[in-house]
Amino acid sequence: MDILMPQLGETVAEGKITRWYKATGDAVQPGDNLFEIETDKTSMEVPATSAGVLAEIRVATGDVAPVGAVVAVLAASAEAAEAHQPAAKQSAQPQAPLIPAQAGIQNQTSLDPRFRGDERIVVGIPAAKPIPMDLFREVRTPERNYGPARIGGISVTPLARRLAGENGIDLSRITGSGPHGRIVARDVEGQIRRAPAGAPAAGPSASDILALYRDVPFNEVPLDGMRKTIAARLTQAKQIIPHFYLNADVSIDALLKLRAEANAAAPRPDGAADYRISVNDFVIKALALALIRVPATNAVWADDRILRFNRADIGVAVAIDGGLLTPVLRAANEKSLSAISNEMRSLAERARDKKLKPEEYQGGVSAISNLGMYGVRDFAAIINPPQSTILAVGASQRRPVETEDGGVRFESQMTITLSCDHRVIDGALGAQLLAAVKNYLEQPLTMLVA
Repeated sequence: MDILMPQLGETVAEGKITRWYKATGDAVQPGDNLFEIETDKTSMEVPATSAGVLAEIRVATGDVAPVGAVVAVLAASAEAAEAHQPAAKQSAQPQAPLIPAQAGIQNQTSLDPRFRGDERIVVGIPAAKPIPMDLFREVRTPERNYGPARIGGISVTPLARRLAGENGIDLSRITGSGPHGRIVARDVEGQIRRAPAGAPAAGPSASDILALYRDVPFNEVPLDGMRKTIAARLTQAKQIIPHFYLNADVSIDALLKLRAEANAAAPRPDGAADYRISVNDFVIKALALALIRVPATNAVWADDRILRFNRADIGVAVAIDGGLLTPVLRAANEKSLSAISNEMRSLAERARDKKLKPEEYQGGVSAISNLGMYGVRDFAAIINPPQSTILAVGASQRRPVETEDGGVRFESQMTITLSCDHRVIDGALGAQLLAAVKNYLEQPLTMLVA
């Protein structure tokens, strides 16, 4: 009897075995815990439903397997379990390396090869030579997982999921025509026919829009490379990055006072100050230090893993003619405010002259977009992939604040909004990062000793 990786939820496609309670050869009774699994949402113990003897464990502790994969084999008796041993030993004999199929058990290095009969490719053996299917090793799981069976509460047929997966169709954009709004194959096929070849399912075409404004005078502005890149990257960001937003009001009276004192004390060997620190320089430093203080946020999503860094590289959005660039300040947490100010000024000037090298605007873990100089009170910025956060900074304003004795006083405040990639940063974690930024900005002296 095959023991399968169970389905723990509609959106769960795989599970990680964190513990085996039974070893090969152990007797099993119904209700006995066999193993413990962990998914992206939960962990639970999996009990046996039948009695027998555990003949083989195919997915070891710490390995991940897709839902439906055979993780172990339960034999009816000790003799039957023993009968599996020759097959296991035979399969353990040295053999030519296999090229695994794309789907199936994911940690191939710790598992025996998965046999797919005539789909198997053996290096060094002519392709025409037949290779018998080893049913004992067959994993009963689809070649690919085409996503959950329900999208936003609407069910999707298996064929519709497969068609959508194979053609890159976003099911959340489709209105189902089946019973109770179910998305069926014809709905996906219609979307495929309407979508331009090679392009994602998106909004109306250029001809549709031109037809809409045919009676309105307009001038056409051709797209340059920068505008195309901005459009592609930010569209991608909104499609693939699950954004959430956190904001806070920050008192900056102490920061403004310290900034004025620092700039007044700047050396002037040739009549010009060696530096002129801006509010944005304080924000850069505060965000960099906060990322170090909350290290789990100093990370980016990398498809099948998360990369955490030991330094904070901060991008800063710079508006230029026809678009924007985001030069990156490396190791901003380690630099003084005057160094950040001078380096940022140099990067901004070269960005406007379009003289930045690729390594000067690529990478980074987070970014800052400041629209305060335009009087914008607050806004939410779009994350620039692969970065995991971006901090939007609003204008400094004098705002009334209630005092402890019930009176009112005014103080300088600005609103900051943190956009987070939920794949990397959960809500509480993002709140810790934002709180750390706020703390540094409201107590700027702490940045000088951090």
